[in-house]
Amino acid sequence: MRVWVLGSGSGGNAVLLEAGAGRILVDAGFGVRTLAGRLAAIGVAPESIEACVLTHEHTDHVKGAAAAARKWGWAVHATRGTIAGTPDLVGARVHPFAAGASLAFSTMDVATVGTPHDAAEPVGVVVTARATGERATVCTDIGHVSDGVRALCRDVDLLILESNHDEGMLRAGPYPPVVQARIAGDRGHLANRHAAALIRDSMTPRLRHVVLAHLSQNCNAPALARETTEREVKRTVYRGEVTTALPDAVIGPFAVGRPATAAAPQYRLDL
Repeated sequence: MRVWVLGSGSGGNAVLLEAGAGRILVDAGFGVRTLAGRLAAIGVAPESIEACVLTHEHTDHVKGAAAAARKWGWAVHATRGTIAGTPDLVGARVHPFAAGASLAFSTMDVATVGTPHDAAEPVGVVVTARATGERATVCTDIGHVSDGVRALCRDVDLLILESNHDEGMLRAGPYPPVVQARIAGDRGHLANRHAAALIRDSMTPRLRHVVLAHLSQNCNAPALARETTEREVKRTVYRGEVTTALPDAVIGPFAVGRPATAAAPQYRLDL
């Protein structure tokens, strides 16, 4: 399995997963032009993607889903709560599922788990390559570490996990108190230290790469998020990479299940 993060942050989120001849996208939070450009940079034809799985209805996760599905023939899979909160999906080929359902695609299986976020029916996903058993988790937009979140992070080869904000930077940042409370709340976003502790507690020799995602551009810094996680995992069995996703560029491919070597190449695109 190979994985690319096409961008992650408050401006948009999308993750491409490939196993054999099969490709799926988790979230499509960028416009069609941006999605096409980022896929072109890694040599992927949009029409080759068989499906898009949406984690929840917030714009930074669904912005381009409906238009891309109509343009390129993708099947869209989303919870009923997500569908109800995304009027643009009317007219697209949408397959509803309930949080906790398992989805089967040509070469991959996707297990969904409900997550704590201020959305109608949000989920995180574990994607398994059917031929090899390689497993990758995508889990962002989580207010606290629930039992479901812990299950998502357990026994995987690649972990893409939200590390949204530094708590001190959030308190000193530009947001009014009500927004700060929403971000820091139990259904908001995960702080660096909580993400780092979860990664530490989820550690097994199987884990090869950690990607810190959905970093706040106002209340975090890539180096700070990475250092917080590295400090927690240095006393564990972990010997892999810690990478921070970028809001406006592709990172990858991550070769899931293979020993980590050099940092993955990064492709930067002007928006």
